[in-house]
Amino acid sequence: MSTKDFIEKDYYKVLGVPKDATEAEIKKAYRKLAREFHPDANKGNAKAEERFKEISEANDILGDPKKRKEYDEARALFGNGGFRAGPGAGGTGSFNFDLGDLFGGGAQGQGGSGTFGGGGLGDVFGGLFNRGGTGGTRTQPRRGQDIESEVTLSFTEAVDGATVPLRMSSQQPCKACSGTGDKNGTPRVCPTCVGTGQVSRGGGGGFSLTDPCVDCKGRGLIAQDPCEVCKGSGRAKSSRTMQVRIPAGVSDGQRIRLRGKGAPGERGGPAGDLYVVVHVDKHPVFGRRDDNLTVTVPVSFTEATLGGEIRVPTLGGPPVKLKLPPGTPNGRTMRARGKGAVRKDGTRGDLLVTVEVAVPADLTDTAREALEAYAKATEGHDPRAELFQAAKGA
Repeated sequence: MSTKDFIEKDYYKVLGVPKDATEAEIKKAYRKLAREFHPDANKGNAKAEERFKEISEANDILGDPKKRKEYDEARALFGNGGFRAGPGAGGTGSFNFDLGDLFGGGAQGQGGSGTFGGGGLGDVFGGLFNRGGTGGTRTQPRRGQDIESEVTLSFTEAVDGATVPLRMSSQQPCKACSGTGDKNGTPRVCPTCVGTGQVSRGGGGGFSLTDPCVDCKGRGLIAQDPCEVCKGSGRAKSSRTMQVRIPAGVSDGQRIRLRGKGAPGERGGPAGDLYVVVHVDKHPVFGRRDDNLTVTVPVSFTEATLGGEIRVPTLGGPPVKLKLPPGTPNGRTMRARGKGAVRKDGTRGDLLVTVEVAVPADLTDTAREALEAYAKATEGHDPRAELFQAAKGA
């Protein structure tokens, strides 16, 4: 990114915050936009990727109080985003600047009244472009990669929550070369990107686009004597086991994000995130509907007809008793409150109990005689009469 591009870019506009925004407001705006335009959420979308880079660049400046102060002072000096030419000879206080002179010895206005001497602007931009008095170059911190893993839980573990061991493989700093990529631990700064890990290219319309440096693969460093283990990359595949807490009430297919549990960053950069996709095994008795559990309970014809009290199993707890009203139809659903899955606020959903009238396959002689007597006593009632009447009227 050139100095001119830096001053002309309105980072406040990029993040959608006012110029007097607090650090908390800037952080909140960055996180919201970063989630929306993150490459992982917009695979194959080049525009979203460029927008994410722009957002990250803005946050790098505005999220650092020192850089933000220097940025504000620079924009105030040049009229908030303009290298503007003055009126020329005879002007009163306006200057025509030559960009080549700005960061050299000094720049004197033509026909104006004033001189910028002795590296004055170099002090303003030194911290931002790592061009302080020493003229050295510092490689930039790099965020670690995000990692995705999967875990399979039993039905009960998904409802109540569980801590499970998760074995993961990721790219870690190479132990053989301490992450430098160089066998002797003395890599050199990449001459292409001058240690920044990024290169700029013209995007048209006065804009420049920033891409990872191809020569150093975005590291900013090149090994003079490549490490035999990591082949100069500074990263090596490593496996580790973590104890991961899966919250209560997760559902099948849910994706959980654990911040900072991914691959470690480079040169002091933050670690990436860990995404865990949860799979839940089925239960032989219970089902699930949102925060409620479901169960189908068989009842006898007598219980359904005359009513009574039935015992219903619960998940991991003692049975509950439900009152069955007389004349309960097959398929009716009743509710046992507080016996369902755990919600996010710690409360529980309900257990939905569906009644299924059980028809006996074998009858004793006594039972058969009783049913025949019942049939004879109700032979004047046709349960299908209303069905045929409705069919005729349709």
